[in-house]
Parts: sequence; C-alpha cells; structure tokens
Amino acid sequence: MTRERLWLYDTTLRDGQQTQGVQFSTNEKRQIAEALDAVGVDYIEGGWPGANPTDSAFFDAAPPTSARLTAFGMTKRAGMSAENDDVLAAVLNAGTQSVCIVGKTHDFHVETALGITLEENTDNIAKSIAHLVAQEREALFDAEHFFDGYKANPDYALETIRAAYEAGARWIVLCDTNGGTLPDEVGRITRAVIAAGIPGDHLGIHTHDDTENAVACTLAAVDAGARQIQGTLNGLGERCGNANLTTLIPILLLKEPYASRYEIGVSPEALRGLTRTSRMLDEILNRVPMKQAGFVGSSAFAHKAGLHASAIAKDPSTYEHIDPALVGNTRIIPMSNQAGQSNLRKRLSDAGLAVAKGDPALGRILEVVKDREAQGYAYDTAQASFELLARDVMDQLPHLFEVERYRVTVERRRNAEGRMVSLSEAVVVVDVDGEKRLSVSESLDEDGADRGPVNALSKALVKDLGKYSSLLDDMRLIDFKVRITQGGTEATTRVIIDSEDGQGRRWSTVGVSANILDASFEALLDAIRWKLIRDRAQ
Repeated sequence: MTRERLWLYDTTLRDGQQTQGVQFSTNEKRQIAEALDAVGVDYIEGGWPGANPTDSAFFDAAPPTSARLTAFGMTKRAGMSAENDDVLAAVLNAGTQSVCIVGKTHDFHVETALGITLEENTDNIAKSIAHLVAQEREALFDAEHFFDGYKANPDYALETIRAAYEAGARWIVLCDTNGGTLPDEVGRITRAVIAAGIPGDHLGIHTHDDTENAVACTLAAVDAGARQIQGTLNGLGERCGNANLTTLIPILLLKEPYASRYEIGVSPEALRGLTRTSRMLDEILNRVPMKQAGFVGSSAFAHKAGLHASAIAKDPSTYEHIDPALVGNTRIIPMSNQAGQSNLRKRLSDAGLAVAKGDPALGRILEVVKDREAQGYAYDTAQASFELLARDVMDQLPHLFEVERYRVTVERRRNAEGRMVSLSEAVVVVDVDGEKRLSVSESLDEDGADRGPVNALSKALVKDLGKYSSLLDDMRLIDFKVRITQGGTEATTRVIIDSEDGQGRRWSTVGVSANILDASFEALLDAIRWKLIRDRAQ
C-alpha cells in the first residue's frame, strides 16, 4: 500500500514567538531552526522580515537547511499595486524559496478591521499571490479566520481561497485563528472546501488551542483530506498556543491509521531525539518543561501506583501506550507512601541497585520513605533524593565529603545611588578526604544583581570541593520550588530543586525543614551528591 505524503510546516519562530513572555534572539532563532531541520520538518517559517530587527537579521544570516525556509507577510494593501507595496517587498527581499502571506477570509474582518469592500479584499489576495508566483516563489496563503468566516458567509470564504488557488498558491492553509472551532466542524468544513474545488493535496491546517482541541482539530482536517500540517514545538503560540508538533509527530508516526496511511519527513532516529529537542526549546526560553506533556513530558511514562508498577515489570504495554524510548523519553517509577515493593524494586533497578525479591532492605526502605513523607518529604518527584536515601539504608552510599557547618547572612542597606538593596553572603566549611575547606560567596551575579541567599549558598558549596569540583562545572540549577506543608507556628518548608548537567541529565532533589535555607541546603547537597555518584560510576 502506497502511503500519502503529509507535509509538516513549523511556525515556532514566527507564531510561537507570539507567546506571552517569549522573545527569541537572532542566535536563538538560528539554533532552533537547526534543531527543527534535524527533526525533519518540511517548512521552517522564520518570521516576518521587515516587521522587527530580529526577524530581518535572522533572514540575513539564516542557517542552511534541508527544510524550506519560509518568510511570512501579508497581502498587499488596498489602493496599491503588489509591485509597489513595501511590506510585500520586504518579505520577498528575504530571499526565501517559499513565502507565506496571510489574508482575511471572514467578511466581518474585511469590512470592520480592514475597512474595505469584499471585492477589494479578494483582489488583494489574488494579485499578491500572482506577484509571488511571478517572482518564482512557492506561494502559501494563510486563510485567516477561515472557519469563522465560512460559518458566517461560506460563499465569500470560499471565494477568497479560490482566488488564491487560481492565482497559483501551492498551499491554501485553513486557519482557526481564534481557536474556537471544534474537531467535528473542522472536518466537515475541510471536506466542504475540497468538494468546492480546492484539492486536498493543496490544503493545509493551522489551529490554535483555545479549547485544547488544536491537535484533535488538526487530525480531523487530515482525516478530511488536508495534507499540510502547521504547528509549533511544545505548542507555543499566542494565547493558549498552536497545535503541538511535539504531540502530532509521534501520533503520525506511531498511531493508526496515520502510521500506515501516511508518511512524513521525520525518521525513527529523529523521533528518538524529540524529547531532547523539546527540552532544548524550554532551556532556550528558560522555562521549566511541562511534566505532564504527552510523549515528551517527564511524567508521560511515570507509574506511581504499586499495582501499575507491578504490571509494568511484567509487560510495559499494560500501562504504556508506546515504548518511551521511541520518542527519546524514559520510564519512571516514582517513590511515595503509596508505593509497594514492585515500585521499589523497579526504581532501584533503574538506579543500578539490584535487590532480590523479599530482601529485608526493601521493607526498611519503604518504612523510611513513609516516615519521611509523613514529615513533609515528597519522593514521587524527587527521584534523586530517593536514590540517595535507598543507598544510605542499604549501606551503599559513598562517603564523598562532609559539611561541617555553614552560615548565611543577609544585609539590607542603601547602595551608592541611594536605593535600598539586599546582599547575601554564605560561608560553607566542608571536609574532603580529611582536609577542611572554607568557601565564601556572595549572591551577586556577573551583572551585579542580587540572586538571594540560596544562590550564595549554592555557589559557596561548589566553590571548593577538592577533587570533585571539576565534575560540577557542567551542573546547574534550573528550577526551585517552595511549599509550606504545615501552617501556623509549626510551619514546615519543603524545597524541590531541579538540576541538569551537560550530558542532558535532569534530576530532582528535596529538602525539608522549618527553616527555608536549611531545606534548600539539604536539597542542594542531595543534588550535588547524586551528580558526583553518577559521574564516578561512569
């Protein structure tokens, strides 16, 4: 059976940049474009040249890609020829092989937002596409608000896209710009468009996630006959985001009927790098990866209940819809006070600790876990701290160094400019191989900004650990979470720290104390010890 080709169009660098709080630098856009090309998407929309300096600079120094680099813009303005429209010219001057322009297809927007007649709008679309084709560019037309426009005035919505198609557009992209259309509607309207004369192999779909149906709507359009899919990595995009390619790609490759019916440009090898690519984007954005994200989230294959873990040990397919390795993810058996010995043995095995069924150590570890969680610890997320706890109970925890004491001071004062500022200083004394080492660090970063007492503690702790210091050069803290587990005067603070290193490993550690600094320091210690143990083992 011959499979049909689906084309993947990524708009992370353009539509994804509309996400609140997201702003890519030119170098970051280059890095993301190279990663997208490695994934195997067919189109990379680089931005809107001329709209801002960053996008223009990106096209001036765009990396070479196998994917078609695409510039984005808008149709020519009314009362001006396509040849003399400076906005359209800026898009063409980017020199990309493909050009995507957006135009109105909803009569309400034409008359209210643009303030022109429906006939003028249709003429703008046709002449803009014809101009792109005359310049020997592959033309794509983003039919903005198409689904809302079709529901309001189907004849006019079809008129606009027919004008683009007849002028030579390679792709007509149906856009659910407001993200309010549901999958059944998307499928029905897409079929109606094909019946009206626009071939499915010239149709694309662009959905937003305002009802959390963007992926479902995209698949509905594919089922109806659309053959280009637009979306973003990690579902970035304005408001609630765009269709998530990080979800759609594995569905298309691994789930039926898509896996048998269609082919895409993503190879099985590239699919195994998808989790890494997803987390790379979050790293660039300085965002914590969403644990519950499908396929690539750290909790996507986490099995907390003892019954589940017992079944997983016999056959992973009992509670996993795919092998996590297919998308570069890993299985996690968290530890908590709900756990049984099946969870425990699997988790210990994953940490390289082989324990026979019925070993008395299993009961001791479970008792310690349950006792410490009653004190406020949480080991279902702090996997690294659990491993250290288990090693300690089993007398398999290497003695690396000992913290003899630490002190943190916080000063609040006026600086030379008369502003009130705070400054923290930490002193840590450690014993490494019988030698005492004292380190002092302030909370100021390289720009002179105060990063707080925990930052000062972290820097002082890793400053001088003797022979271990070089192993920590590639380690950094990526997230810090604080929760009060009890109220009133007996409040207990729980701190969860997420860390990563240059090998791409991520791990979480926990500390609990009535004192937030003490809880933070405990989590820091665990993070460093786990890293050193793993590196020594390698």
